[in-house]
Amino acid sequence: MTPLVLELLAAPHIVPEARRAVREHLGVPCPEVQLCVSELLTNVIKHLGEGTPVTLTVAHTDGRTRIAVTDPEPYAWLVLRTAGPRDESGRGLVLLDALATRWGVEQGPEGKTVWCELPPPEPDFTPGTRPAPLNSSRQ
Repeated sequence: MTPLVLELLAAPHIVPEARRAVREHLGVPCPEVQLCVSELLTNVIKHLGEGTPVTLTVAHTDGRTRIAVTDPEPYAWLVLRTAGPRDESGRGLVLLDALATRWGVEQGPEGKTVWCELPPPEPDFTPGTRPAPLNSSRQ
């Protein structure tokens, strides 16, 4: 599958547009992938500001879906922190860490890339059908 590469200016309205583009590109429901896209883009908006140029890349390789967001600020580092029960933000990287098989940051002279990898999304089931229970035997 050809990777999806979107050149964007970070702004709140691009987050749902990017989620929709990712779902259309993958062709199956992918809520975990879409959530990671939202969190990575929102981090740029919150910490670097609206209008920051970013590149969103979604690729499927080696049985994994890799999401990467590249921004031009190599020194704005991500910190995994614990949000308190009354905090309105600060849970994005915790969610990413919980969903992703692995994630990280690649720093370069012209910016940084925050990436994560997830198992590929499951294909959609045909309406009106249900998967067999795990403990059932087929005859």
